[in-house]
Amino acid sequence: MATLCEMKNKIQGHPCFGGDHRKNGRMHLAVAPKCNIKCGYCSRKYDCANESRPGVTSRIVTPQEAIVKVREVMASPITGPIIKVVGIAGPGDPLANEQTFETFRLVKEEFPHLMLCMSTNGLLLPESIDRLHELGLHSLTVTINAVEPEIGALIYRHVIYHGVHYTGAEGAKILIANQFEGLKRAGELGLTIKVNTVLIPGINDSQIPLIAARIKALGAFVMNIMPIIPQEELAHILRPSEEYVAEIRKANEGIIGQFAHCKQCRADAIGLIGQDLNMTVAEAA
Repeated sequence: MATLCEMKNKIQGHPCFGGDHRKNGRMHLAVAPKCNIKCGYCSRKYDCANESRPGVTSRIVTPQEAIVKVREVMASPITGPIIKVVGIAGPGDPLANEQTFETFRLVKEEFPHLMLCMSTNGLLLPESIDRLHELGLHSLTVTINAVEPEIGALIYRHVIYHGVHYTGAEGAKILIANQFEGLKRAGELGLTIKVNTVLIPGINDSQIPLIAARIKALGAFVMNIMPIIPQEELAHILRPSEEYVAEIRKANEGIIGQFAHCKQCRADAIGLIGQDLNMTVAEAA
């Protein structure tokens, strides 16, 4: 497991892990449409050009189209100098899509200086982490919203694991176990790990310090507590205020470092956090 000093050195240039997000940008490649769980707050509408939230992209691209896009972005005088990270964050779960692995292979082969990053729900992480490590994955984000399966059952509508459809606490138990097992293995391999937790008032508030303590012990570098975007089955939940989110972060910063400038990006985001340039690049291409 990497030391704190080693992890701090590794995240230099990565805007989503604590690197300077005012100068360093990232590029998300929307190559992963399929998902293997259903979160109650998730709406994956692919063609939403004017909406900025996870699970959204203007269109799905193939690995071959993705590498062409990377070439265009890196050749652009606007984006080329600032892009330090190429990530895959959906719009489904990257590990449920073989295209993820082929895309990473193509990017690493042609642009070895770029950091490879991935965001996953963690269901398939234990069986995929060695393969990701071999491909040169630099940074890993796992979304963990609960420690207790009974709480997870209120968040996850179903889990599809190795072709079997699970619901309720049974599905949540499998997901949670795999998330922590995969995170543990990633820490042992020396990956830089961030854990995203969606704050859902009235449902998982009490879970957050439990998540924080456990992920710290397993080698996570930083925690990103994000407010729920109320939609789908959890559309009735009131979005927590900025003050409440800040209060929860402060309460947990003594356990693990907190990441505070997340903008809950699209699956095809390009540029600086909060200043995406994907439309500009598309028009210039």
